Amino acid sequence: MTDSRNDLYEEIKLYRNAREREKHDNMAELYAVVSTLQHLEKAYMRDCVRAQEYTAACSRLLVQYKVAFKQVQGDEFPNIEAFVAKYRLDCPAALERIRENKPNLIKDDKGNTNKYIAEIVSVFITLMDKLRLEFKAMDMIQPELRDLRDTMDRLTMLPEDFEGKIKVQEWVDRLSEMSASDELSETQVRQLLFDLETSYGAFNKFLHKD
Repeated sequence: MTDSRNDLYEEIKLYRNAREREKHDNMAELYAVVSTLQHLEKAYMRDCVRAQEYTAACSRLLVQYKVAFKQVQGDEFPNIEAFVAKYRLDCPAALERIRENKPNLIKDDKGNTNKYIAEIVSVFITLMDKLRLEFKAMDMIQPELRDLRDTMDRLTMLPEDFEGKIKVQEWVDRLSEMSASDELSETQVRQLLFDLETSYGAFNKFLHKD
């Protein structure tokens, strides 16, 4: 007589082949990103994370979300709301962030200073993550580079000779000479990523001086 208790420990497979396994892996990644974004939003609302850290983390998660959702988007999941409904995810704050496609920017008694700082951090992180994810097309990079340049110009506390502003402007000018369909070479991607990382480090150092 077969021990029926062994049946209780039989592994249940969610997939039958490599294609189905990849589908489930992609859905798991999307679920994890949205859940993490929800937890981050709640932590920010409870003042458990600093604004600059929140902005950087949120910007990175929004980039990861775009990549993850593209892997599962289709007839079954035409939008993120369909995915959330099927898997009963309780994530209203994350959905709001996804719809706005930017961190919850802050504004205080000092006017727009904190808002601009948050925007600059957000665009730096988004651009660097795009390059790491091998986004190379000129029209995928230049608009955000221009936004970064314009926002740094509006932040009056940044001096005109700030190295980050100079480097970003040089790249805006360089990409302006390219066609929308042109792609950056491997060398250009590495150099732009290096310049952005250096500029982001200099920006953080500037904010924490004194």
